[in-house]
Amino acid sequence: MLYAVLCYNSEEAVSAWSKEEEDKVMSDLAAVEKKYAAAGKLGPVARLMPTTAATTLRKAPSESFVIDGPFAETKEQFLGFFLVDVETLEEAIAFAKELAVANPGAGAYEIRPLRVFKPFGALEPL
Repeated sequence: MLYAVLCYNSEEAVSAWSKEEEDKVMSDLAAVEKKYAAAGKLGPVARLMPTTAATTLRKAPSESFVIDGPFAETKEQFLGFFLVDVETLEEAIAFAKELAVANPGAGAYEIRPLRVFKPFGALEPL
């Protein structure tokens, strides 16, 4: 089953890392990714650009409008995601735990099962 592992952390804290800290975290994350990729269980991995680069289409009853940024009023922002194809939720949690060890500090990994969306068909679990 496909799971999305969503990475949340303080964008301010992450952007304050030194180059050495960033390189260490990326290297440690790559080691986790390599293990799951070698097993054929890792799908796309994406890191989002900063929220200052975002644009939001805000829905409104009459007419939707576009604003700069998400203006998230939270301490943590959605920074990126991993897709893993694993047998169980427990395996997806184990993957997230490995990411958490590789990526020190605060934050969270949210794990959600995915379904393929078929615009003119039914939603089906994978």
